[in-house]
Amino acid sequence: MASPISKMKETLAITHRQKFEGHTSRIWGAIQLPGGQRIITCSVDGSLRLWNSKTGKQTGEDWRDGDSPVWSIALCPDGKKVVSGSLDGAVRLWDIDTCKVVKKWTGHTDVVLSVCWSRDGRRVLSGSADGTARQWEVESGETMPEPIESILTSIKTGHERVYAVVYSPDTALIATGGLDARAEHPIKIWDAKTGKLVATLKGHTGTVWCLAWTKDGKTLISGSADSSIRTWNTTKWEQTAVLDDHTGVVYGIAISPNDRILASASQDNTARLWNLDNGQLISSPLQHADDVNCVSFSAGGKRLATGCDDTNAYIWDIAAILREAGLDDLLSDLKAKKSALHVGDGFVKSHHRIQTYTLGQCYAPSDSGTSTCQSRPSRFFRWSPIIAFLCTKPSSLLCTARQHTSQPLVPPQPLRCP
Repeated sequence: MASPISKMKETLAITHRQKFEGHTSRIWGAIQLPGGQRIITCSVDGSLRLWNSKTGKQTGEDWRDGDSPVWSIALCPDGKKVVSGSLDGAVRLWDIDTCKVVKKWTGHTDVVLSVCWSRDGRRVLSGSADGTARQWEVESGETMPEPIESILTSIKTGHERVYAVVYSPDTALIATGGLDARAEHPIKIWDAKTGKLVATLKGHTGTVWCLAWTKDGKTLISGSADSSIRTWNTTKWEQTAVLDDHTGVVYGIAISPNDRILASASQDNTARLWNLDNGQLISSPLQHADDVNCVSFSAGGKRLATGCDDTNAYIWDIAAILREAGLDDLLSDLKAKKSALHVGDGFVKSHHRIQTYTLGQCYAPSDSGTSTCQSRPSRFFRWSPIIAFLCTKPSSLLCTARQHTSQPLVPPQPLRCP
C-alpha cells in the first residue's frame, strides 16, 4: 500500500539536477566528495572517474589500474582516499589528489563486490564472490603499491557469494549478506576480532544486496532481491520493520548525514526517499531509464547521487524535493527525533507489511557523506567469462528470473559484445 504522500505526488515527475555522461558500461558506485564540488564513479568499463558536480564534466583522465571491471567503491571518513573492489579480486586504495593507487591488497579469489571503511578510517572491509569477508589494515602515510596479503581476520561466511559487508560503528562487529543456497537468505553478524558468528537474522526471502548500520549501533538496515528494505534491532537481533514499496531488487541504500532520510536504489528503475521519522515515502520515485545500482548523499544531505545501468550518474536536489513535499524540516539535525523504525519504548502503526514498530533514535553510519551503496555482480548469479561482464544487459527474462530465485542463472550460451 502506498503512503499518502506517495499518492499525492505520484503524477509529479522529479527531474535530476545534473547528469554525468562518459562511462561506457554500467555504473556500480557513485560517491560525493566533501565540499559538494566533485563526485567519483566506478564502472564495469574498468575505470573510476572524477567529475565536476556543477558542470557535469569529467575532471582529468580516467583512473585505471589495469582493465579489471570495478564493482564497488567507498570513501574514507577523512574524504582523502577511496577504496575500490574489482573483478580481479584485488582491493585498491586510491589517493584522490594524485588519482593513483597507493596500496593494493590481495587475498580474495573472486570478484570483490562490496567494500567499506571503519569509522576511524584505520581499516577496510571487503566482501567477495569467493564467500569470504576480509579486513585490511590502512597504515596512514605509507605508500605501498605492491600487493599486500591480508593480515587481519578473514571470515568464511557460509554465503555462496558475499554482496554486502559493513562494520558496526565501534568496529567490533561485522554484518554480511549475500546469496545463499537455502530459501532463507540470512544476514550474519560476526565478531570482527575473532571471526566468530554472533547472530543470524532471518526474514529476507531473496539475496541480500546491501547493508547499512546506524551510528548508535542499535539498528541495521538491509535491502534484498525480495524487493524489501528491512530494519533490525541489534540489541535483540530482531526484525522491526519492512518497507516494501519497491517492485524490484533493492541494490543500494544510504542514510543522510543528519540521520533522518533513507535513500534506496532498485532494479525497478527508481531511487526512493524514505522519512526515517515515520517510515513513510517522501515523494514520488526518482525515475531512471534503467536499473539503479547505488545511491549516496552529499555531506550536507541536500543532494543525492545515483548510478545507473544506462552508464550515467545523476545528481538530484533533495532540498527541492523536500520543499515540494512540505518536509523541509528533514534537513535539520534533530538527533533527538524519534523514529518508527528503531528501538525504544512505544509502538505506532504503519502502512507497511509489518504494522507494529518500536520507537527509538536513528543515526547515520558516518558524518562524512560516505556512500553506503553496495554493488552487485554480473546479471547472472554464476560467474561467466570476462567477456560476459563487459557486455550490455541481457534479456529481460533473465533479469526477471533473477528477482524470483536464489539459484544460479546461466545463459544458454556465452554473451557476445556488440
